[in-house]
Amino acid sequence: MIKNISNLGDAGLYCDFGQEVDKETNSKVIKYFESLKKKKIEGIINLTPSYNKLIVSFDLRKINFRKLKKIVENLDVDKGQPRPIKRIEIPVCSDDSFSLDIERLEKKLSLSKEEIYKNFLKKEYFCYMTGFIAGMPFLGDLEKNMRANRLETPRVKVPKGSIGLTEQFVNVYTFESPGGWNIIGNTPLNLFDNTKEKYPNLINPGDIITFKQISFNDYKNYGE
Repeated sequence: MIKNISNLGDAGLYCDFGQEVDKETNSKVIKYFESLKKKKIEGIINLTPSYNKLIVSFDLRKINFRKLKKIVENLDVDKGQPRPIKRIEIPVCSDDSFSLDIERLEKKLSLSKEEIYKNFLKKEYFCYMTGFIAGMPFLGDLEKNMRANRLETPRVKVPKGSIGLTEQFVNVYTFESPGGWNIIGNTPLNLFDNTKEKYPNLINPGDIITFKQISFNDYKNYGE
């Protein structure tokens, strides 16, 4: 399943699953990620899954590359119960104050505002990975007629909760941060809770996500 395992610096193991960005490849990454997490191998510091790669950071005082590589190569990732896939509905408000790039997208995609939101809301999205900022999910796959490049000049500040599109992916900004995605709305839902040490992410790789449109009034009163 892994096409190549190599060193990444002095204390990193780089697992390459190929160049494809699709559910099948990413599901293999997730299987290895979950299996290594369950084994609780002494010396592993961090596991970082992406679309088609898995980086394993380790402590050289406790384990070396050769030993860890052998462990990974001999993992039986099909053994045991996989983590249950969650289906999560995310409320999104597309009020003009939140839809920062909708006019840009209308021009880039040659679609009306109504068509963009209709296409966006009718799909189920697959979480490939989280990262860039804590808990930020990278969700695929947008239809080809909904794909646009990043902003030519990224914003210095993107508001927390912003929902953005770029290329084949959708993401949600879990914190205010710089960013260049095309922003089409905002969610009042908190996707990352650092008080939950074990499970701080609401969305994890492999989960299925849908979006539900809400009014500005519902947004302001969400959670009350």
